Amino acid sequence: MQVTITKGASADTIALERADGSRATFGFPKKGPYPHDAYHFFVESELGMAAGFWGLVAGGMAPGEVQAMALAGGHASAKRAERPDPAIVELIQAERLVECFEAASWGGGADDASILAMAEPGWAASHVSPPEGVTGKLAAIRAGLELFLAEWSALPEGGALTLEWPDNLETRA
Repeated sequence: MQVTITKGASADTIALERADGSRATFGFPKKGPYPHDAYHFFVESELGMAAGFWGLVAGGMAPGEVQAMALAGGHASAKRAERPDPAIVELIQAERLVECFEAASWGGGADDASILAMAEPGWAASHVSPPEGVTGKLAAIRAGLELFLAEWSALPEGGALTLEWPDNLETRA
């Protein structure tokens, strides 16, 4: 799946083309200097999360359907801390790690130990285990993110970056 993220003033836009040729476009408001869904892309692809946000979208789900699934499955947040449906565990595992990488990028960076120190309480409070192999993948996640974030920072409004989601990481809707 090809994912193109276009930089906007108050919102960014994602256009994607799945392996089967189907397409989707959606926008999302800025929540920081970098696109939130790009963090998901690097976390989920490096960890091989076929049932994370991008794997589900690659398999044919619309982003709104993924959000509805997460809500219905008990997505743990400060207001709704409960044991999640097993179908959304990867969504939650990824979200907690994404939050840590976002915080690190906004604050000037963090090493692997600091990322894990932030993520572990989030996983515990969300009633999910850490993703399998996460400790050994943090450097690769960081490397991909650092390159993307540097390119994104230099990108003018209206500019776009394209990412390739691995075809083997999708869950059919």
